[in-house]
Amino acid sequence: MRETLAGTGELIRLALRRDRWLLPVWILGFALIAYSTAAAGAELYPEVASRVEAATALNATASMVAMFGRIYDPSSLGALSLIKYTAFMTAILAVLMVILTVRHTRADEESGRLELLGGGRLGRDAPLVSALAISFGASLALGLLSAAALIAGGLPATGSMVFGLGWAATGMAFSAVAGVTAQLTASARAATGLGIGVVSVTYALRAVGDLAEPGPSVLAWLSPIGWNQQVRAFAGDHWWVLALPLALTVVLVPAARALRARRDLGSGLREAGPGPVRGSLSGVWDLAVRLQLRIWVAWAVAFVLFGVVIGSLVGNVAELLSSPTAQDLITQLGGRQALNDAFLAAEISIMGLLAAVYGVSAANHLRSEEAAGHTEALLGTATTRVRWASSHYAAALAGVSALMLLAGLSIGAGAASVLLDVDQLGRSTAAALAQIPAAWVMTSAALTVFGWAPRFAGAVWGLLFAFVALGEFGVLWNAPQWLMDLSPFRHSPLLPVGSGSMGELAGLTAAAAVLAALGYLGWRRRDLAA
Repeated sequence: MRETLAGTGELIRLALRRDRWLLPVWILGFALIAYSTAAAGAELYPEVASRVEAATALNATASMVAMFGRIYDPSSLGALSLIKYTAFMTAILAVLMVILTVRHTRADEESGRLELLGGGRLGRDAPLVSALAISFGASLALGLLSAAALIAGGLPATGSMVFGLGWAATGMAFSAVAGVTAQLTASARAATGLGIGVVSVTYALRAVGDLAEPGPSVLAWLSPIGWNQQVRAFAGDHWWVLALPLALTVVLVPAARALRARRDLGSGLREAGPGPVRGSLSGVWDLAVRLQLRIWVAWAVAFVLFGVVIGSLVGNVAELLSSPTAQDLITQLGGRQALNDAFLAAEISIMGLLAAVYGVSAANHLRSEEAAGHTEALLGTATTRVRWASSHYAAALAGVSALMLLAGLSIGAGAASVLLDVDQLGRSTAAALAQIPAAWVMTSAALTVFGWAPRFAGAVWGLLFAFVALGEFGVLWNAPQWLMDLSPFRHSPLLPVGSGSMGELAGLTAAAAVLAALGYLGWRRRDLAA
């Protein structure tokens, strides 16, 4: 056992040096968000009556419940102020921990770094253990610092500590999930995609479970994100629920280690079979599609399943809200049709964000191909720089478009089947397609960074996170309007989509084209980077 862990300390120090900017930014960012929200909540809801009114309205809006969850104590300032953090921000935290863990396991294998380090005294389990130690430590530091920030913001110490430890335990659980996915695939992109897919599925389970009355249903208890909600910080403080993500971590870490022992360095758990005797690829366009197809198919299956589930829920939205206050709110919104539109619009916008995640990941394949040396070999042939870059960029744009088309069709089909209204198919599809230009902007931003500063390709993820945070919390933080308008997602039209939205869609498409042109300009001017 001691031999298999040789070099773990050295790997931890190396990884911390590599992440000396990334980790502090993540941790301090979450803590600052927690502090600002706690401080702003005290100003927005100084009286118990105002809290109860706001919490009742939120609990009565199905789209808000599906996106953020329920408020279990309407009179609690902490429960109301942090409603967007128990599920939505927890999902973002989970994605960050997946990326961090894969970065120091599968990505280092793919780049050859671990093979080089393995020439020294490096144990077989050292990379996995060091990666998990870093992600566990980051989760714990993030949770404790956020708890301190909430206390400084004026919230009760006990609830703040429960909330912070909920974030920490959930981050550890998804780090362990990523430790397993890193053993199943042969590439970092596939491992990250699989890990994010698990996050998406657990978020969907929580959303469906929270919509049940009186809530939550058993589906919410099948989700680690749902567990974090059921900790109920500032609304009962259920400490015992923290045992669930910790138990999952205890189960998955040995599983990841056992899977690692069954495969060779640089390979996935499933051995790659030999290719055909005669190749069928005719150029870089076919190669780009081949490299990205399997990942896209996995995303497509998740989008279709999620879309059908969301669409089928729309028929029960109004029935779930049976209280007099909820019925009054439905009337104020414009009736059941308006309520259904609000619910579907919220879910379609989430899928638009997920499509942007896919687009950035697919566009960043340019950087991974260059770092692996594949680009240099291809450019040694008659292939031009622009043609090679265009193959991956076009595949990313097409993948985003196809995902949103599938999302619109699946949501529309589910809604049409329960509402017996075939028009839902066209309306939902139009709303989903309207999210494509914003995702294209983020995909093009990844191309821009690749063209000019490839070593900072990961910064696009930070930009995406900033845009999401501005969209969800900008109003709460009193962010200036011009700053919130920088987010492309803010300009995406929602259901129902009218002819007046064409200007915004054209503007987003033009912005994506300008960013792409800048990326091509930089790519043609710079040297290849290792």
